Amino acid sequence: MSSITILRGTLLAAAVVAVAYASPAAAQTQAGQAAAVVTPAAGEVAPDFMAMATDSTGQVSHVMLSSLRGKVVVLAFYPGDRTSGCTAELNKFRDEYKTLFGDGVVVLPTSSDSLGSHSSWAKDAHFPFAMIADTKAELATKFGSQGSGKYFKRSVFVIGKDGKIAYAEPKFNALAQDGYDKLAAAIKQARAN
Repeated sequence: MSSITILRGTLLAAAVVAVAYASPAAAQTQAGQAAAVVTPAAGEVAPDFMAMATDSTGQVSHVMLSSLRGKVVVLAFYPGDRTSGCTAELNKFRDEYKTLFGDGVVVLPTSSDSLGSHSSWAKDAHFPFAMIADTKAELATKFGSQGSGKYFKRSVFVIGKDGKIAYAEPKFNALAQDGYDKLAAAIKQARAN
């Protein structure tokens, strides 16, 4: 084995280590598999984003997290419009909006479905919140909520008035009351801070 071959191997190993330390989310194993998904944790500053959202009237708006500082934001990723678990979750958000969220809380359900799909569903279901269309999964990736294929993992984040994550549930159970109770408690605490 020549010294050039050994040097190349050493430089390659050093480059892999450097990439892993510089950007854990972007690091790859030697086999070419993507590194584990990183989900922001409570206490961390929430990744900023700009996205397109629509409501039940069909009005489209730009949503930028940094412009919502001073408000509590609930970012809820879900797999798909009009599916059974997602319908249960968003109907619960609608039916218990006042007690679960309260005034001054910005609720942003997010999936990879289009603005048209969101608007139609929001109109039919009378949702009192705008819905983000993350068709390229850019936002879901920032929050570690991208799933397999086009469907996102069901996850919920409460972002405090200071822009930090107050609560993170990467495996939100839309069919268990316990999940909503924990979410309500986190929102209440974030509103108080």
